[in-house]
Amino acid sequence: TSEMLQKICIRNLVRKYCQGVSAERKVQLQQKVVASAVFRGKKEGYLQSINQPFMDTRLKENDINPKVLQLIHGEKIKYVTPVIKYDRNGFKARDRLLVLTQSSAYVVEMAKVKQKIDYATLKGISTSNLSDGIVVIHVPEDNKQKGDVILQCEHIFETITKLCMLANKQNLVKVVQGSLQFRIGSGKEGTMVFTAGQEPQVFKAKNGQLTVV
Repeated sequence: TSEMLQKICIRNLVRKYCQGVSAERKVQLQQKVVASAVFRGKKEGYLQSINQPFMDTRLKENDINPKVLQLIHGEKIKYVTPVIKYDRNGFKARDRLLVLTQSSAYVVEMAKVKQKIDYATLKGISTSNLSDGIVVIHVPEDNKQKGDVILQCEHIFETITKLCMLANKQNLVKVVQGSLQFRIGSGKEGTMVFTAGQEPQVFKAKNGQLTVV
């Protein structure tokens, strides 16, 4: 009888807790569960991120240029964050915004949409096992896409979790070690090398590879 009562008591406590969880708290817990499945034991810095709540967005809708809002009219904006985009040729760093809607990801420059990625066509999301904030969004080889997107995000765990959940492609997130391949366009591929060092850096090495320290 005692064992049965203990089980009933525990079930009752769990029920009360679940009923008392707010909608905002439930969303937060769902995101953290996905982040755990993707990053736990795989990427440096994950443990330190656990107690940091994910923000709904890093920028408000009114922080986006009105011309861009017109271009993505009809799609509900779910998340916006500043990013650094690295060109596929030459790897020059450029300030951009990553705008995630219900159906697509947009890389935005001021009043221009530089690239649109429909979640349905997204082929994968890659990041390294080190503490850098690099994420590569892999896109299909077609005339609509210029090539894979190389971004650096300050809130890497939050950004990737939001992206893979909106795209419903958690299983396509890869945490790689050493290096990864990305598509430049026109059938060409590039290599990104990850290494540990004294200071964080992202630069084009003499061999032409993008090196992330």
